[in-house]
Amino acid sequence: MPRQRRDIGGKNTLPKQGIDFPLIIMTLAILAFGLIMVLSAGSVRSYNNTENHNSFFYVIQQAKWAILGGGVAVITANLPYKIWRRLSGLGIIISILLLVAVLYTDAGFAAMGSARWLKIGPIKVQPSEISKLALILFLAYVLDRYPVRKLRDFAIAGVFVVLILGLVYKQPDLGTTMVLGITVAAMLWQTELPTRWFVIAIPCVSIPLMYLIRHTEYQWNRILAWLDPWKYASTLGYQITNAQIAFGSGGIFGVGLGHSMQKFGFLPEIYTDMIFAVIGEELGLIGALILLSLFVVFYTRSYYIAQRCEDRFGRLLAFGITTSLAVQTVMNLAVVTGVMPVTGVTLPLVSYGGSSLVITLAEIGILMNISRYSRLNTDLKGIIGGVKSVSQ
Repeated sequence: MPRQRRDIGGKNTLPKQGIDFPLIIMTLAILAFGLIMVLSAGSVRSYNNTENHNSFFYVIQQAKWAILGGGVAVITANLPYKIWRRLSGLGIIISILLLVAVLYTDAGFAAMGSARWLKIGPIKVQPSEISKLALILFLAYVLDRYPVRKLRDFAIAGVFVVLILGLVYKQPDLGTTMVLGITVAAMLWQTELPTRWFVIAIPCVSIPLMYLIRHTEYQWNRILAWLDPWKYASTLGYQITNAQIAFGSGGIFGVGLGHSMQKFGFLPEIYTDMIFAVIGEELGLIGALILLSLFVVFYTRSYYIAQRCEDRFGRLLAFGITTSLAVQTVMNLAVVTGVMPVTGVTLPLVSYGGSSLVITLAEIGILMNISRYSRLNTDLKGIIGGVKSVSQ
């Protein structure tokens, strides 16, 4: 491990302003959009799968998680973000233990072929979601505290990173593994590592990954379905082709909110991973572009907050959180639109899911706290300003 940097930003300073209003507005707008679409997309299955035929079951559950996540966001928004320095090591250890528990204890249970959930009493959690935040906190601390100029400078921290990635992949959860891997690479880009190491890393990572995919039947089937979905329309490509049918049916203006035909048992995972297809069907190209615009403004503002933070740890933390959510968003949209093979990642703030929503809101709360210590513009230029490097 290299020599420590001087802890320039170690002392807490007073906030420069209140919590960032544009970020709150974008978060609430996307969350409200998501609740409406969970109600619409999940209504049929909710009616069929509940004893009292309650069409509102999934949206009520999502609203409960949103309230819980909102409470967590309030807490993280009011905790000085520098406190996460002290908790980053504990967080990565807890994350590893939870991932191990999922795979190797009776508390872990599988759904749809993947052991991703952990049952603790009446509560079910998804440790891979927790690992996203834990890994970002850990990397922000390490990269802030220790200068990384050569690969050996990252050797000890790299052991923890590889362990997290390996445990998540073993569930198996290739989608989340990719989100984590890209986030790690993006945060390492903010170090003093030469560019050539990143160029070398691309084939070193992609070739073994393709080998693993080729020799994992269900993952290779997803590649085949992606290459020619209509050839396997009734089998391997069923999900992709029905998503395409949804977008084609929606056209420019959509068939109308609540009038989706795909939710009547045609499209799997319709209110979770594939919810964007319902948005395209019911609200059309216009509705899809509105949601995309909200995400663009949200992430642009988040990167702006990262760039304007005067503390390196805060910049790295905000950059890592924003990049993780942005990568997950892009991957989900790419999957649903057929740009990349199917991977099981949700659309942040929109897809149904308790662990994902609560952790996402907790991360946004941290972003809001960082915004209090950043010098921000609240005019239009500040809201839509370009994404700049946070490494300076």
